[in-house]
Amino acid sequence: MPGLSADSLETVAKLTGLEGTGISHSTPMFYKGLIELSPSLVRTITNVSYNGVNRIPKNGPAILVGNHTSHIDPIVKIMGAKRPVHYLAKAEHFEDKKFQKLMTSTGQIETFRESGGVEALASAVDVLSGGNVMGIFPEGTRSRSDKPPYLSRGKTGVARLAARFPEVPVVPMAIIGARKFMAPGSAVVNPLAKVQVNVDNPITFGEWLGDESGGNMSDEDISNIADLDEHGQRSIMKSHYRRFTDQLIENLRALGAP
Repeated sequence: MPGLSADSLETVAKLTGLEGTGISHSTPMFYKGLIELSPSLVRTITNVSYNGVNRIPKNGPAILVGNHTSHIDPIVKIMGAKRPVHYLAKAEHFEDKKFQKLMTSTGQIETFRESGGVEALASAVDVLSGGNVMGIFPEGTRSRSDKPPYLSRGKTGVARLAARFPEVPVVPMAIIGARKFMAPGSAVVNPLAKVQVNVDNPITFGEWLGDESGGNMSDEDISNIADLDEHGQRSIMKSHYRRFTDQLIENLRALGAP
């Protein structure tokens, strides 16, 4: 099946209903400086290895998607990308004095349970519109399981954001062994614990939507959705968000996510 047209991709982006906050997003200079110095240093004193790290885009907007079992997972993504990565972080991290300065100085995005993540997604739109990188854990939070399998069902916000930017690469990253490096609820770090990160080929929502094994949609299908009322549009798009998210989770599982 041929790829979707530029007009169809533009329509898909509009169907998400996502808009930015209107405030231009820029990465804090402190964070940029930290990225210049830290990744190589951290990799020399830890036992973290990467397979396929060259698949992470060196420039332009991107969405890095991974499983989440430890507090070090965001750092592992940053080390692999060697670029500033911005995350949706719960409000408690901004209120906790131990994390507050780190959150603000690295341009992370505060999320509030009351708003259902709508404001956070608007800020994520700003990040990607500015050509920057979003790091997302589709599960929404660290796994609460005490033993494997840790990977749980994903939330569809990642798919909606990917659909808003249907030509932005989504990069699956399976993080293996992070719990042994730093267990949930523990401040003890074992720097010798082996952490393996497997990175898959990027895919865009537009590519997925037009693929037979993905959304299996044609330009005519997209046009037909656009002709529906708001309820019909929302219903069909929600089904695609769920399918895309489920396939992302299965991709992470296939890459070795525990």
